[in-house]
Amino acid sequence: MGVTCVSQMPVAEGKSVQQTVELLTRELEMLGAEKQGTFCVDDETYHTAASTLGSQGQAGKLMYVMHNSEYPLSCFALFENGPCLVADTNFDVLMVKLKGFFQSAKASKIETRGTRYQYYDFLVKVGTVTMGPSARGISVEGEYGPSVVASDCWSLLLEFLQSFLGSNTPGAPTVFGNRHDAVYSPADTMLQYMGLFNKIRRQQQGPVAGIR
Repeated sequence: MGVTCVSQMPVAEGKSVQQTVELLTRELEMLGAEKQGTFCVDDETYHTAASTLGSQGQAGKLMYVMHNSEYPLSCFALFENGPCLVADTNFDVLMVKLKGFFQSAKASKIETRGTRYQYYDFLVKVGTVTMGPSARGISVEGEYGPSVVASDCWSLLLEFLQSFLGSNTPGAPTVFGNRHDAVYSPADTMLQYMGLFNKIRRQQQGPVAGIR
């Protein structure tokens, strides 16, 4: 893997989510990008069980358990304002055993799935974000494969995204903070997806139980 940038694409005026996805993929195909299969990223939110909070009424911590089809043997557990744990897929079984400590937040499951496109050294994934049966938004992930150092390729990656996103091109992700020369990892991609999913959750009219 290389360095990635994950962003939300606004729905085009007068268009549906699916129609906007089709417009984006058409732009990619006109550039010469070729389909390279499909992808899926999902996220389920857990909150600290009431029995573990004690009698002081403090708010429970959130944990996001995520999967990415690019890493089929891994499971990512991202703690609210905390570290990212990378485990194998049996972590899902462990969460069932930990239900006395962490409980799944009601209606918190969210995922994005769509098509992967290859364009020379770039990989682009355009996905439809869904919660339950409804499409809630559009995700765009761009990856520059030859480098794993963010500072070496942000400008090049964002310039490429601009070629088909236009004015909707995002700024550089903030997952590194001041660590711009650090080596990029899959956990950094998952942090970006966590931020995207939480943003889409907040955009919904009704709050989702257990989500802040």
